[in-house]
Amino acid sequence: MALYESYIESEFHPIDIAEQMAAQQEWQFERLGDDQIAMVIEAQWRSYSITLDWSACEESLRLVCSFEMDPPEERLGGLNELLNGINSTCWSGTFSYWAAERLMVYRYGLVLSGGQVASPEQIDTMIRAAVQSAERYYPAIQLLVWSNRSPREAMQVAMAEAYGHA
Repeated sequence: MALYESYIESEFHPIDIAEQMAAQQEWQFERLGDDQIAMVIEAQWRSYSITLDWSACEESLRLVCSFEMDPPEERLGGLNELLNGINSTCWSGTFSYWAAERLMVYRYGLVLSGGQVASPEQIDTMIRAAVQSAERYYPAIQLLVWSNRSPREAMQVAMAEAYGHA
């Protein structure tokens, strides 16, 4: 291993990179520990809570993007159907609803096995992709939960939105 590779691994911890990015972007953030950071990112539809967690044991950088949501009990079946449809269109990351916490969650993991190091570009892409995905599907989720639309109708809104920004 070259000297600079050792320097990069020890000096550029992925959470340090994320912290520098959050400071540069002027996002609200809190360093929760050596291996975890929480940020709040303002977007068009709402604010999203982003947590990045480095697991040395699993050699992975995990991202959770969440927002509060408390759908009526009778809409949960439709919500699960919609999330299945959404997840079938997402190539990286998945959505789920954590009922106990009343959170809609987008999760993604970047595996960095064999001593690989996450670059600032990779971390930036992870964060931006999470927010873009949440923004893309937020109207569909809201439509299903609060407008009594079917999962299919709600999904059409998300797809029309995606095609409308070419």
